[in-house]
Amino acid sequence: MTSWKITLPCNKAEAEAVEANDCFANWDEPPVLLASEPDEDKPNEWELTAYSEEAPSAALIAALRALTLSRADAEPHIEQLGDEDWVTMSQAGIEPISAGRFYVRTPRYPPVAGTVDFIIDAGLAFGTGQHATTSGCLWALDTLATEGAVFSNILDLGTGTGLLAFAALALWPEAKVAASDIDPISIEVSGANAAVNHIALGESTGAVKLIVADGMDAPALADRAPYNLIVANVLAQPLIDMAEDIAGAVMTGGRLILSGLLVTQAEAVAAAYTRYGMRLVAETHHGDWGVLLLQKPST
Repeated sequence: MTSWKITLPCNKAEAEAVEANDCFANWDEPPVLLASEPDEDKPNEWELTAYSEEAPSAALIAALRALTLSRADAEPHIEQLGDEDWVTMSQAGIEPISAGRFYVRTPRYPPVAGTVDFIIDAGLAFGTGQHATTSGCLWALDTLATEGAVFSNILDLGTGTGLLAFAALALWPEAKVAASDIDPISIEVSGANAAVNHIALGESTGAVKLIVADGMDAPALADRAPYNLIVANVLAQPLIDMAEDIAGAVMTGGRLILSGLLVTQAEAVAAAYTRYGMRLVAETHHGDWGVLLLQKPST
């Protein structure tokens, strides 16, 4: 069957908003959407790609333009793909990544022996491991485990695909792990990814609890607090806005991994958390993106 690929430029905020947008919810044949960052040196220049089994209609083009208003002057790039499997084509540019002991791949690639292997499909939710913020968090988790840190109650805040929660559970299999996101679609995607990767779901130790939640004050998150490890790969401003709530949910001696922020934003984000009792332990750079490791001191 002939398939089609439509690409439009957008900014980072629009790319990340794609997963929460339901403009195609009532379509009989909705497109598959993929947002990507072609050049990490240009962190605000992203692309939105749609794959469709039907030739792009005026309605489809208009809907995609509505998602990319920052580049309203740009013309869509339309390709006819022929008889290829368009789902496979949508993942053709998603190569596996290695971050510490972790190896993250789409199903079209084989596993690599000696790694902690995860299969994460490209799709509507963010956090495939490709972006520097996600891989940076994987590195941070791996480093903590290598240093001998042990955690029993973990939260992946803004989980996207569930990947960071799965990685934490692989490192600390006796822990209780929660993975939350404001977007119900992300939680659905995380559930599907858990099944593919044989991750147990539920409330108990050795399992991941998937939670739709808008911030730390959601009862499902508050009831599990305090956490001795929180990973929050979101955006700089939401991290600053939630600093009091997130810091307050970390137990004494607990750790906090923050990402989704540019290197130029790291100082402001760190300052927001030190204001509420956290101490900056380490800062790493991955291209233009930063990862912050903080701890709540015992005294």
